[in-house]
Amino acid sequence: MPLLLLDLDNTLLDRAGPFRAWGERFLAGVGAPPADIDWLLSIDADGLTDRWDVADAVRDRYRLRIPSIDLVEELHDCVVADVRLDPLVACALRIADEAGWTPVVVSNGAVRQQEAVIRRTGLDRFVADWVISEEVGVSKPNPRIFALAARRVRLPLRGSWVVGDGPEVDIGGAAAVGLPSVWLHRGRSWVDSRFAPTRTADGVIAAVAAVLAA
Repeated sequence: MPLLLLDLDNTLLDRAGPFRAWGERFLAGVGAPPADIDWLLSIDADGLTDRWDVADAVRDRYRLRIPSIDLVEELHDCVVADVRLDPLVACALRIADEAGWTPVVVSNGAVRQQEAVIRRTGLDRFVADWVISEEVGVSKPNPRIFALAARRVRLPLRGSWVVGDGPEVDIGGAAAVGLPSVWLHRGRSWVDSRFAPTRTADGVIAAVAAVLAA
């Protein structure tokens, strides 16, 4: 049974929407201009920036007295509260499973937040397992994290596909381990000359369809 190694944030689950919604509420609450959402999104970098660094940047910009740890907690929890599993994504995972593929989540991030969204949304019912970088001590694009995902479900890595929206962490990781990949472009153009995705798709449903058709 081949593996379908899937990114979590902005691949299986929409992180960008819930984070933007929280950011707009937060900025309104501290009296910041609405246009500052662009600054906040750039600092967050799709969740790639360490939460402590985001918290410190926000505190400094708005001269907040809130302790950094409280803001870090809010940054961790804001996405968990609003994220939802698209029923069509769940259906696509079920179809992949019935076609003989084994879906496994491979995610960079904190265990507390990533496991919370996996379980809270019900995504855990549609994947065989998950590997989170904080738990295993290695992050994408390091090939070891994909090998650990395969080991967790006791399946060979050979024949797997990687699906994700991160050019470096997902597609670069797939290239490093010698696996085909599908990149979720999210309106972007591919610019990296070091490697390229095997396929490009506008969402995870189309990505799963591309893998099944390959």
